[in-house]
Amino acid sequence: MAVLQHELTLGEAAEQLSRALPGHRVEILQGRLTVTPPPDGPHGRSLTKLCRALERAGIEGSGAEWIQGIGLWLPTLPEDFAIPDLSVVDEDFDDAHVKKNYYAPNVFRLVVEVTSSNWSDDLGPKVECYAQAGLPVYLIADRKHDEVLLYTDPTDGAYGDPERFKRGQSVALPPSIGVKVTLDVDTLLDG
Repeated sequence: MAVLQHELTLGEAAEQLSRALPGHRVEILQGRLTVTPPPDGPHGRSLTKLCRALERAGIEGSGAEWIQGIGLWLPTLPEDFAIPDLSVVDEDFDDAHVKKNYYAPNVFRLVVEVTSSNWSDDLGPKVECYAQAGLPVYLIADRKHDEVLLYTDPTDGAYGDPERFKRGQSVALPPSIGVKVTLDVDTLLDG
C-alpha cells in the first residue's frame, strides 16, 4: 500500500516543533529553523532586572511598553520570524499584527537578546535580520564573550560596528526607546 506524505513547509515544521517542545523557542532566521532550550536562571534574572530598570525609568505612560517573547515578523524571507528575549514596542503595537503571533518591525523600538546555547544566532543571523528589518536598537548581553553589544540606527539594511561594553561599565540606551535608561553591564551578564 502506498502512503502519501506531505512535505512540511518551514512554518509548519516550526509549529509542530513548538507544540512538541514546550518552553523551547522556535524561530526561522534567514530560512533556517532554530530551536533554543528554555533559559537558565541568570538569563531570566537579567531580563527581570532590565524590566525593573525600564519601569523605574517611567516606561508606563511613555507611549511604549516592554514585552518578553513577542513574535517579530522579519522581512528577510517569507517565513522568517524571531522571538526576541525582550522588546520595547510602541504602546499601540496591536495595530501592527502581521500574522500568527508576529508583529511588524516598525513598532519595535528595542530588541534584547541574552545569549545562551545558541549564542551564534544572536551574534550573526539576528544582527543581519534585525538590521534588515530596520530595528533601531539591538542590545545583546553576550555571556559567551563576557561583553554587551549595542547596535543602533541601521543604514541600508545593515548596522555599523557595535558599541562594546565590558564589565564595570554602564550602557546608556538611546532615547529613541522612549525612556532614559542606563544599565549595568555586570547585571546584564550575570542577572
